[in-house]
Amino acid sequence: MTAAGLVLAAGAGSRLGRPKALVEVGGELLVDRAVRVLAEGGCDPVVVVLGADAAEVSAAAALDHAVVVVNDGWHEGMGSSLRCGLAGVSDLGATDVVVLLVDQPGVGAAHVRRLLDRRGERVAVVASYGGEPRNPALLAASIWAEVGESAVGEVGARAWMRAHPEQVLAVACDDLGGDADIDTADDLARVEEGLR
Repeated sequence: MTAAGLVLAAGAGSRLGRPKALVEVGGELLVDRAVRVLAEGGCDPVVVVLGADAAEVSAAAALDHAVVVVNDGWHEGMGSSLRCGLAGVSDLGATDVVVLLVDQPGVGAAHVRRLLDRRGERVAVVASYGGEPRNPALLAASIWAEVGESAVGEVGARAWMRAHPEQVLAVACDDLGGDADIDTADDLARVEEGLR
């Protein structure tokens, strides 16, 4: 009964001007940080979906002990990367997966452990902040196909969760820090300021 980790890191970061996977925060690339967070949280194996500038990201990042999957259709949006990642995780025989977005440095291993502690209570377990379901999310293998079908464009697992609220457990993570993402240079500056 293994819970895999899945990092979605394929986007080009058009508003930021470079792939978010290559952004460094606190001396660590966001993609390496995401892999570390999932591993420290108890996920094994950890799969990383790359896309835009995949060769450059692979060369720059450590990606220690991660399984790298390249999504050639990354330009279609996050849904495409989620489908690609779920296929990769399925091939590794995992029974559950924790999905983490690469651009949320406020999400740590404690978030992942909190979701894993509730594994099995529902087929989807999602971190919530202020009562709103957000990221990361834990998904049981039994729903991966359905989640993949509803993951289109920039929509990931959220469409499936909204359609099946009775199968989703929201776990409050407000005390652990938020899941604010880095989309622009201003967002990055705010994160860096918070680390000082």
